[in-house]
Amino acid sequence: MSVLSVRTWTLRRRVVALCIAVGILLSGLAVLAAVTATENNRQLDDVLNRASPMRAAGEALNTAYVDQETGIRGYAITGDKANLEPYTTGVADEQRLVARLEGYLHSDDTAIRESLQVVLQRAQTWHDEIALPVIQAIETGGADAGQEKINAASTTQFDQLRASIATMQDDIQVLRQRSATAAKDSSQSMVAIQIAAAAIIILAGAALLLLLDRLVTRPVVELAGQVRQVADGDYDKHIVSTGSPELASLAEDVDGMRQKIAAELAEVREARSQIEWINDQLKIQAEELTRSNRDLEQFAYVASHDLQEPLRKVASFCQLLQRRYSGQLDERADQYIAFAVDGAQRMQRLINDLLAFSRIGRLTAGFTDVDLGRVLPEVKSQLEARAGEDAEIVWTDLPIVEGEEPLLTTLFVNLIGNSLKFRRPDVPPVIKVSAERDGKEWRINVRDNGIGIEAEFADKVFVIFQRLHARDAYEGTGIGLAIVKKIVEYHGGRIWLDLEVEEGTSIYFTLPVLPGTDDEDDGAPEVPAQETRKEVTA
Repeated sequence: MSVLSVRTWTLRRRVVALCIAVGILLSGLAVLAAVTATENNRQLDDVLNRASPMRAAGEALNTAYVDQETGIRGYAITGDKANLEPYTTGVADEQRLVARLEGYLHSDDTAIRESLQVVLQRAQTWHDEIALPVIQAIETGGADAGQEKINAASTTQFDQLRASIATMQDDIQVLRQRSATAAKDSSQSMVAIQIAAAAIIILAGAALLLLLDRLVTRPVVELAGQVRQVADGDYDKHIVSTGSPELASLAEDVDGMRQKIAAELAEVREARSQIEWINDQLKIQAEELTRSNRDLEQFAYVASHDLQEPLRKVASFCQLLQRRYSGQLDERADQYIAFAVDGAQRMQRLINDLLAFSRIGRLTAGFTDVDLGRVLPEVKSQLEARAGEDAEIVWTDLPIVEGEEPLLTTLFVNLIGNSLKFRRPDVPPVIKVSAERDGKEWRINVRDNGIGIEAEFADKVFVIFQRLHARDAYEGTGIGLAIVKKIVEYHGGRIWLDLEVEEGTSIYFTLPVLPGTDDEDDGAPEVPAQETRKEVTA
């Protein structure tokens, strides 16, 4: 594996590789420690549970043989069997201790096993040549025969027996010493393994810290410094990272984001410059509009004062001529004077309507809560003379809205007035006003059974001074629906002609729902059930 390929490893791969290497080393040490601990336990077992008990058993076996020899001598001197008890007890102890020693022996304890066999052989020899013959002599010849047998016997066999026991004890001591030394060595090995494991862990931790510092900490600090430079306004700063491949990829992503931000910022700057230019143009247009409004106000003043004064004079003198000289001139002169009077009067009506149109939204008293259910009776009162005796006006559950009551009254006067004006001959006019909520606005409908409006004129009816009929057929200047449209738009609504009705005219307009009104609360005034339908018959 080349160094270059290792350098391209990701941080995660390097950490995993380091953990695997440390895991392998620690696993090896763990296996070695387990083997060493097992060996140490076995060696400690040899020292504590074998060698020491074997030495104690060897000492007890020596004592048992001494007791046997003492019992034989006491029995030989006195001939009393009570003095033979130490011998009997010693023989029993010998069998028990020999069985214990053989139980402690392992297959590899050859020297001790051989020493024990020598002890048993010499003990058997002493029994056969000394102990048993003495007992038999006493039993047959009495104490004197036994004494004579003891005196004639040599102590060589018993001395050899005790010497063999000493040799066995030396062999047991060798085992104990060897096991103790091995246990000490294995304990030292365990300490060395623990030190090696600690060293590996420390080195691995240091390597991990170095790896993190080199591939994460310092590169992250450098990357953060570069990002701060960009945040401070250096959007042309190229962001790179010398850390791990993950950080290098992150730096590429951040740099890509920087490039997008820089590009969008350039677009924003360009858009800002365009907006500033547009704002400058808007300021110029606003100034022109302000100047135009001043000119319009000046025109309205002139129209309401300066123009109306000479117009009133012309109309007054024309009327004087008509009254004084009517019938005194020829018929054509009377017709000309009538045309002059009618033109002056129509001019006055046009000027007054134009002034009323221009004042909408310009001269304002402020919005208030307006109950449309209370506006309709006022509208009915104003239209009472025009309605006639057979007209019927119906409205149901009209809401409370925010607006200027005089303008809203004018709105309904114009709409209902048009319905009364454009009635069908010999058909009593019926006008219905209703309202329904549509989200955040009220949709109000004014419908009649009059002559209706053709679909082709749907967009023209709201144009100022637009007439669909000859002046001699229906009176008016043609500004009524234009005023209605301007009032509706001034209140934040919209107006349109319903083209789906088969008979009469249906006009819809919207008004915003009163602020703070819940969806469940329709904003309509609470009225008794019998008053939800109003019929006006003038």
